Amino acid sequence: MMDQEKIKKGIRLILEGIGEDPKREGLLETPDRIARMYEELAGGMHEDPAVHLAKRFHVDNNEMVIEKDITFYSLCEHHMLPFFGKAHVAYIPDGEVVGLSKIARTVEVFAKRLQLQERLTAQIADAFMENLHPKGVLVMIEAEHLCMTMRGVKKPGAKTVTLTARGVFQDNDALQNTFFRMIQER
Repeated sequence: MMDQEKIKKGIRLILEGIGEDPKREGLLETPDRIARMYEELAGGMHEDPAVHLAKRFHVDNNEMVIEKDITFYSLCEHHMLPFFGKAHVAYIPDGEVVGLSKIARTVEVFAKRLQLQERLTAQIADAFMENLHPKGVLVMIEAEHLCMTMRGVKKPGAKTVTLTARGVFQDNDALQNTFFRMIQER
């Protein structure tokens, strides 16, 4: 798992590097707090998404299932700053479905890693294809990246949108349009 002592040592070095005193009263427990925080924020690195997609239920119809507006928080691997937003996942079952909470848990497993949004989107889609074996899956993520909004170009509110289609969604405009129409409905 994670090496808490290395994280604490690294935070002390960062504090010293920016000119702070890690022994100052307000900072004494900061390395410990941050080490615990990373255990939570990067906990998906040691989690297997297949666990969440293993329990399935038989269904007779194979209509599209959409779980939309799944809130997630992740860390950009380039700056280790948060990015956050909504994930929308659609799949067309091939005789089996998973519990709705398992869709959100699968998103969370991959979000709780150092990430690129493009990779996050593809990993979610691939996990569904590899573990649930649906006829197809479509994943769309809309996110705001703090590395873009609070530093660098400084454009608050700018959103990055990524889309990954697998199986029957890849070349089927009608299915994709149904997905887009359904996620826009409030």
